Amino acid sequence: MTITHHDKVSDGDDDPVESMLKRTGCLELHYKVQECIATTKDWRKCQSEVNDFKDCINKHKQLDAARTKT
Repeated sequence: MTITHHDKVSDGDDDPVESMLKRTGCLELHYKVQECIATTKDWRKCQSEVNDFKDCINKHKQLDAARTKT
């Protein structure tokens, strides 16, 4: 099962979570987590994907914090 971006009904109707994840650069990793959970039916079996996603989000937070300090 492959999870992909939902078709837009019209321009500007982006899901706010997807929009945020696009800005972080972590959207594809989010999809990998979702796909793993959908496939295995057990989030505990997806720790590699979850940790990759978590690392991506944390890296974005650190970069964002560094930008706001300057």
